[in-house]
Amino acid sequence: MESTEPIVFETDFPKLNLLKRGKVRDMYDLGETLLMVATDRISAFDVIMPDPVPQKGKILTQISLFWFDAMKPVISNHVISSNVDDYPEICKPYAEMLRERSILVKKAKPLPVECVVRGYISGSGWKSYQESGIVCGIKLPDGLQESEKLPEPIFTPSTKEEVGIHDVNINFEEAVKIIGRNLAEKVKEISLSIYKKGAELADKKGIIIADTKFEFGIFENDIILIDELLTPDSSRFWPKESYSPGQSQKSYDKQYLRDYLISINWDKLPPAPFLPEEVVKNTREKYLEALKLIAGKTYGL
Repeated sequence: MESTEPIVFETDFPKLNLLKRGKVRDMYDLGETLLMVATDRISAFDVIMPDPVPQKGKILTQISLFWFDAMKPVISNHVISSNVDDYPEICKPYAEMLRERSILVKKAKPLPVECVVRGYISGSGWKSYQESGIVCGIKLPDGLQESEKLPEPIFTPSTKEEVGIHDVNINFEEAVKIIGRNLAEKVKEISLSIYKKGAELADKKGIIIADTKFEFGIFENDIILIDELLTPDSSRFWPKESYSPGQSQKSYDKQYLRDYLISINWDKLPPAPFLPEEVVKNTREKYLEALKLIAGKTYGL
């Protein structure tokens, strides 16, 4: 179904205090809380594309909300409310644009590492494995094929860089140097728990979560989940029915977009090329299908 809604490439709320623009989300500081708005921007290889994907921000928000709720028994998160009627009065003039694509969140202090968990060998992990048999300092068994399931999920953190700069894969000891051993051990354990629970739940819905990244923050001396959770932007989602190790997989994520960009030999440096209408349309359909499979509905999108 084609979208007739306005596309939101960037938000502009004059009465609100813009804190930062990420690759996808615009963050506003409301004093005691933050307002996180998911736009329709899409990035690949850490570069924002000039063409947005209609409704992508809404799709990502609804998927994240589903998972935040599902993971409450494992760890608390930063969500206060996703109902615009609950937002502070100052947000009211922008209610329609905020609806379904924003979340009022706790003001946590983000940890400066991204917590990546891999259950299958793919992407940069596969590249590293081919070169050395090692991924982020972890020696893996010999003879693995591309996209093969690992004996056990592995924790492979990365640095968290500014927009336009590539995140760098690091080993566990390097993460320890950045955030301390105690915190690193805790987020490793939590990350693996979330991944295992998420992968199990997704498997029942016909999706393989090959790998994913989590972000954590400190709020009132506790570790909480922040940003997004188990979305097609932060994860590799593969259709279970067509999964076949030894090759790259069909996906419900932005691998399709990455493959297109590789096919045109883009150098992965800004500015990004304009995207054909078909690539934008197919990307949106993949994201929408992920929402439908995971949440069991598409919220009218």
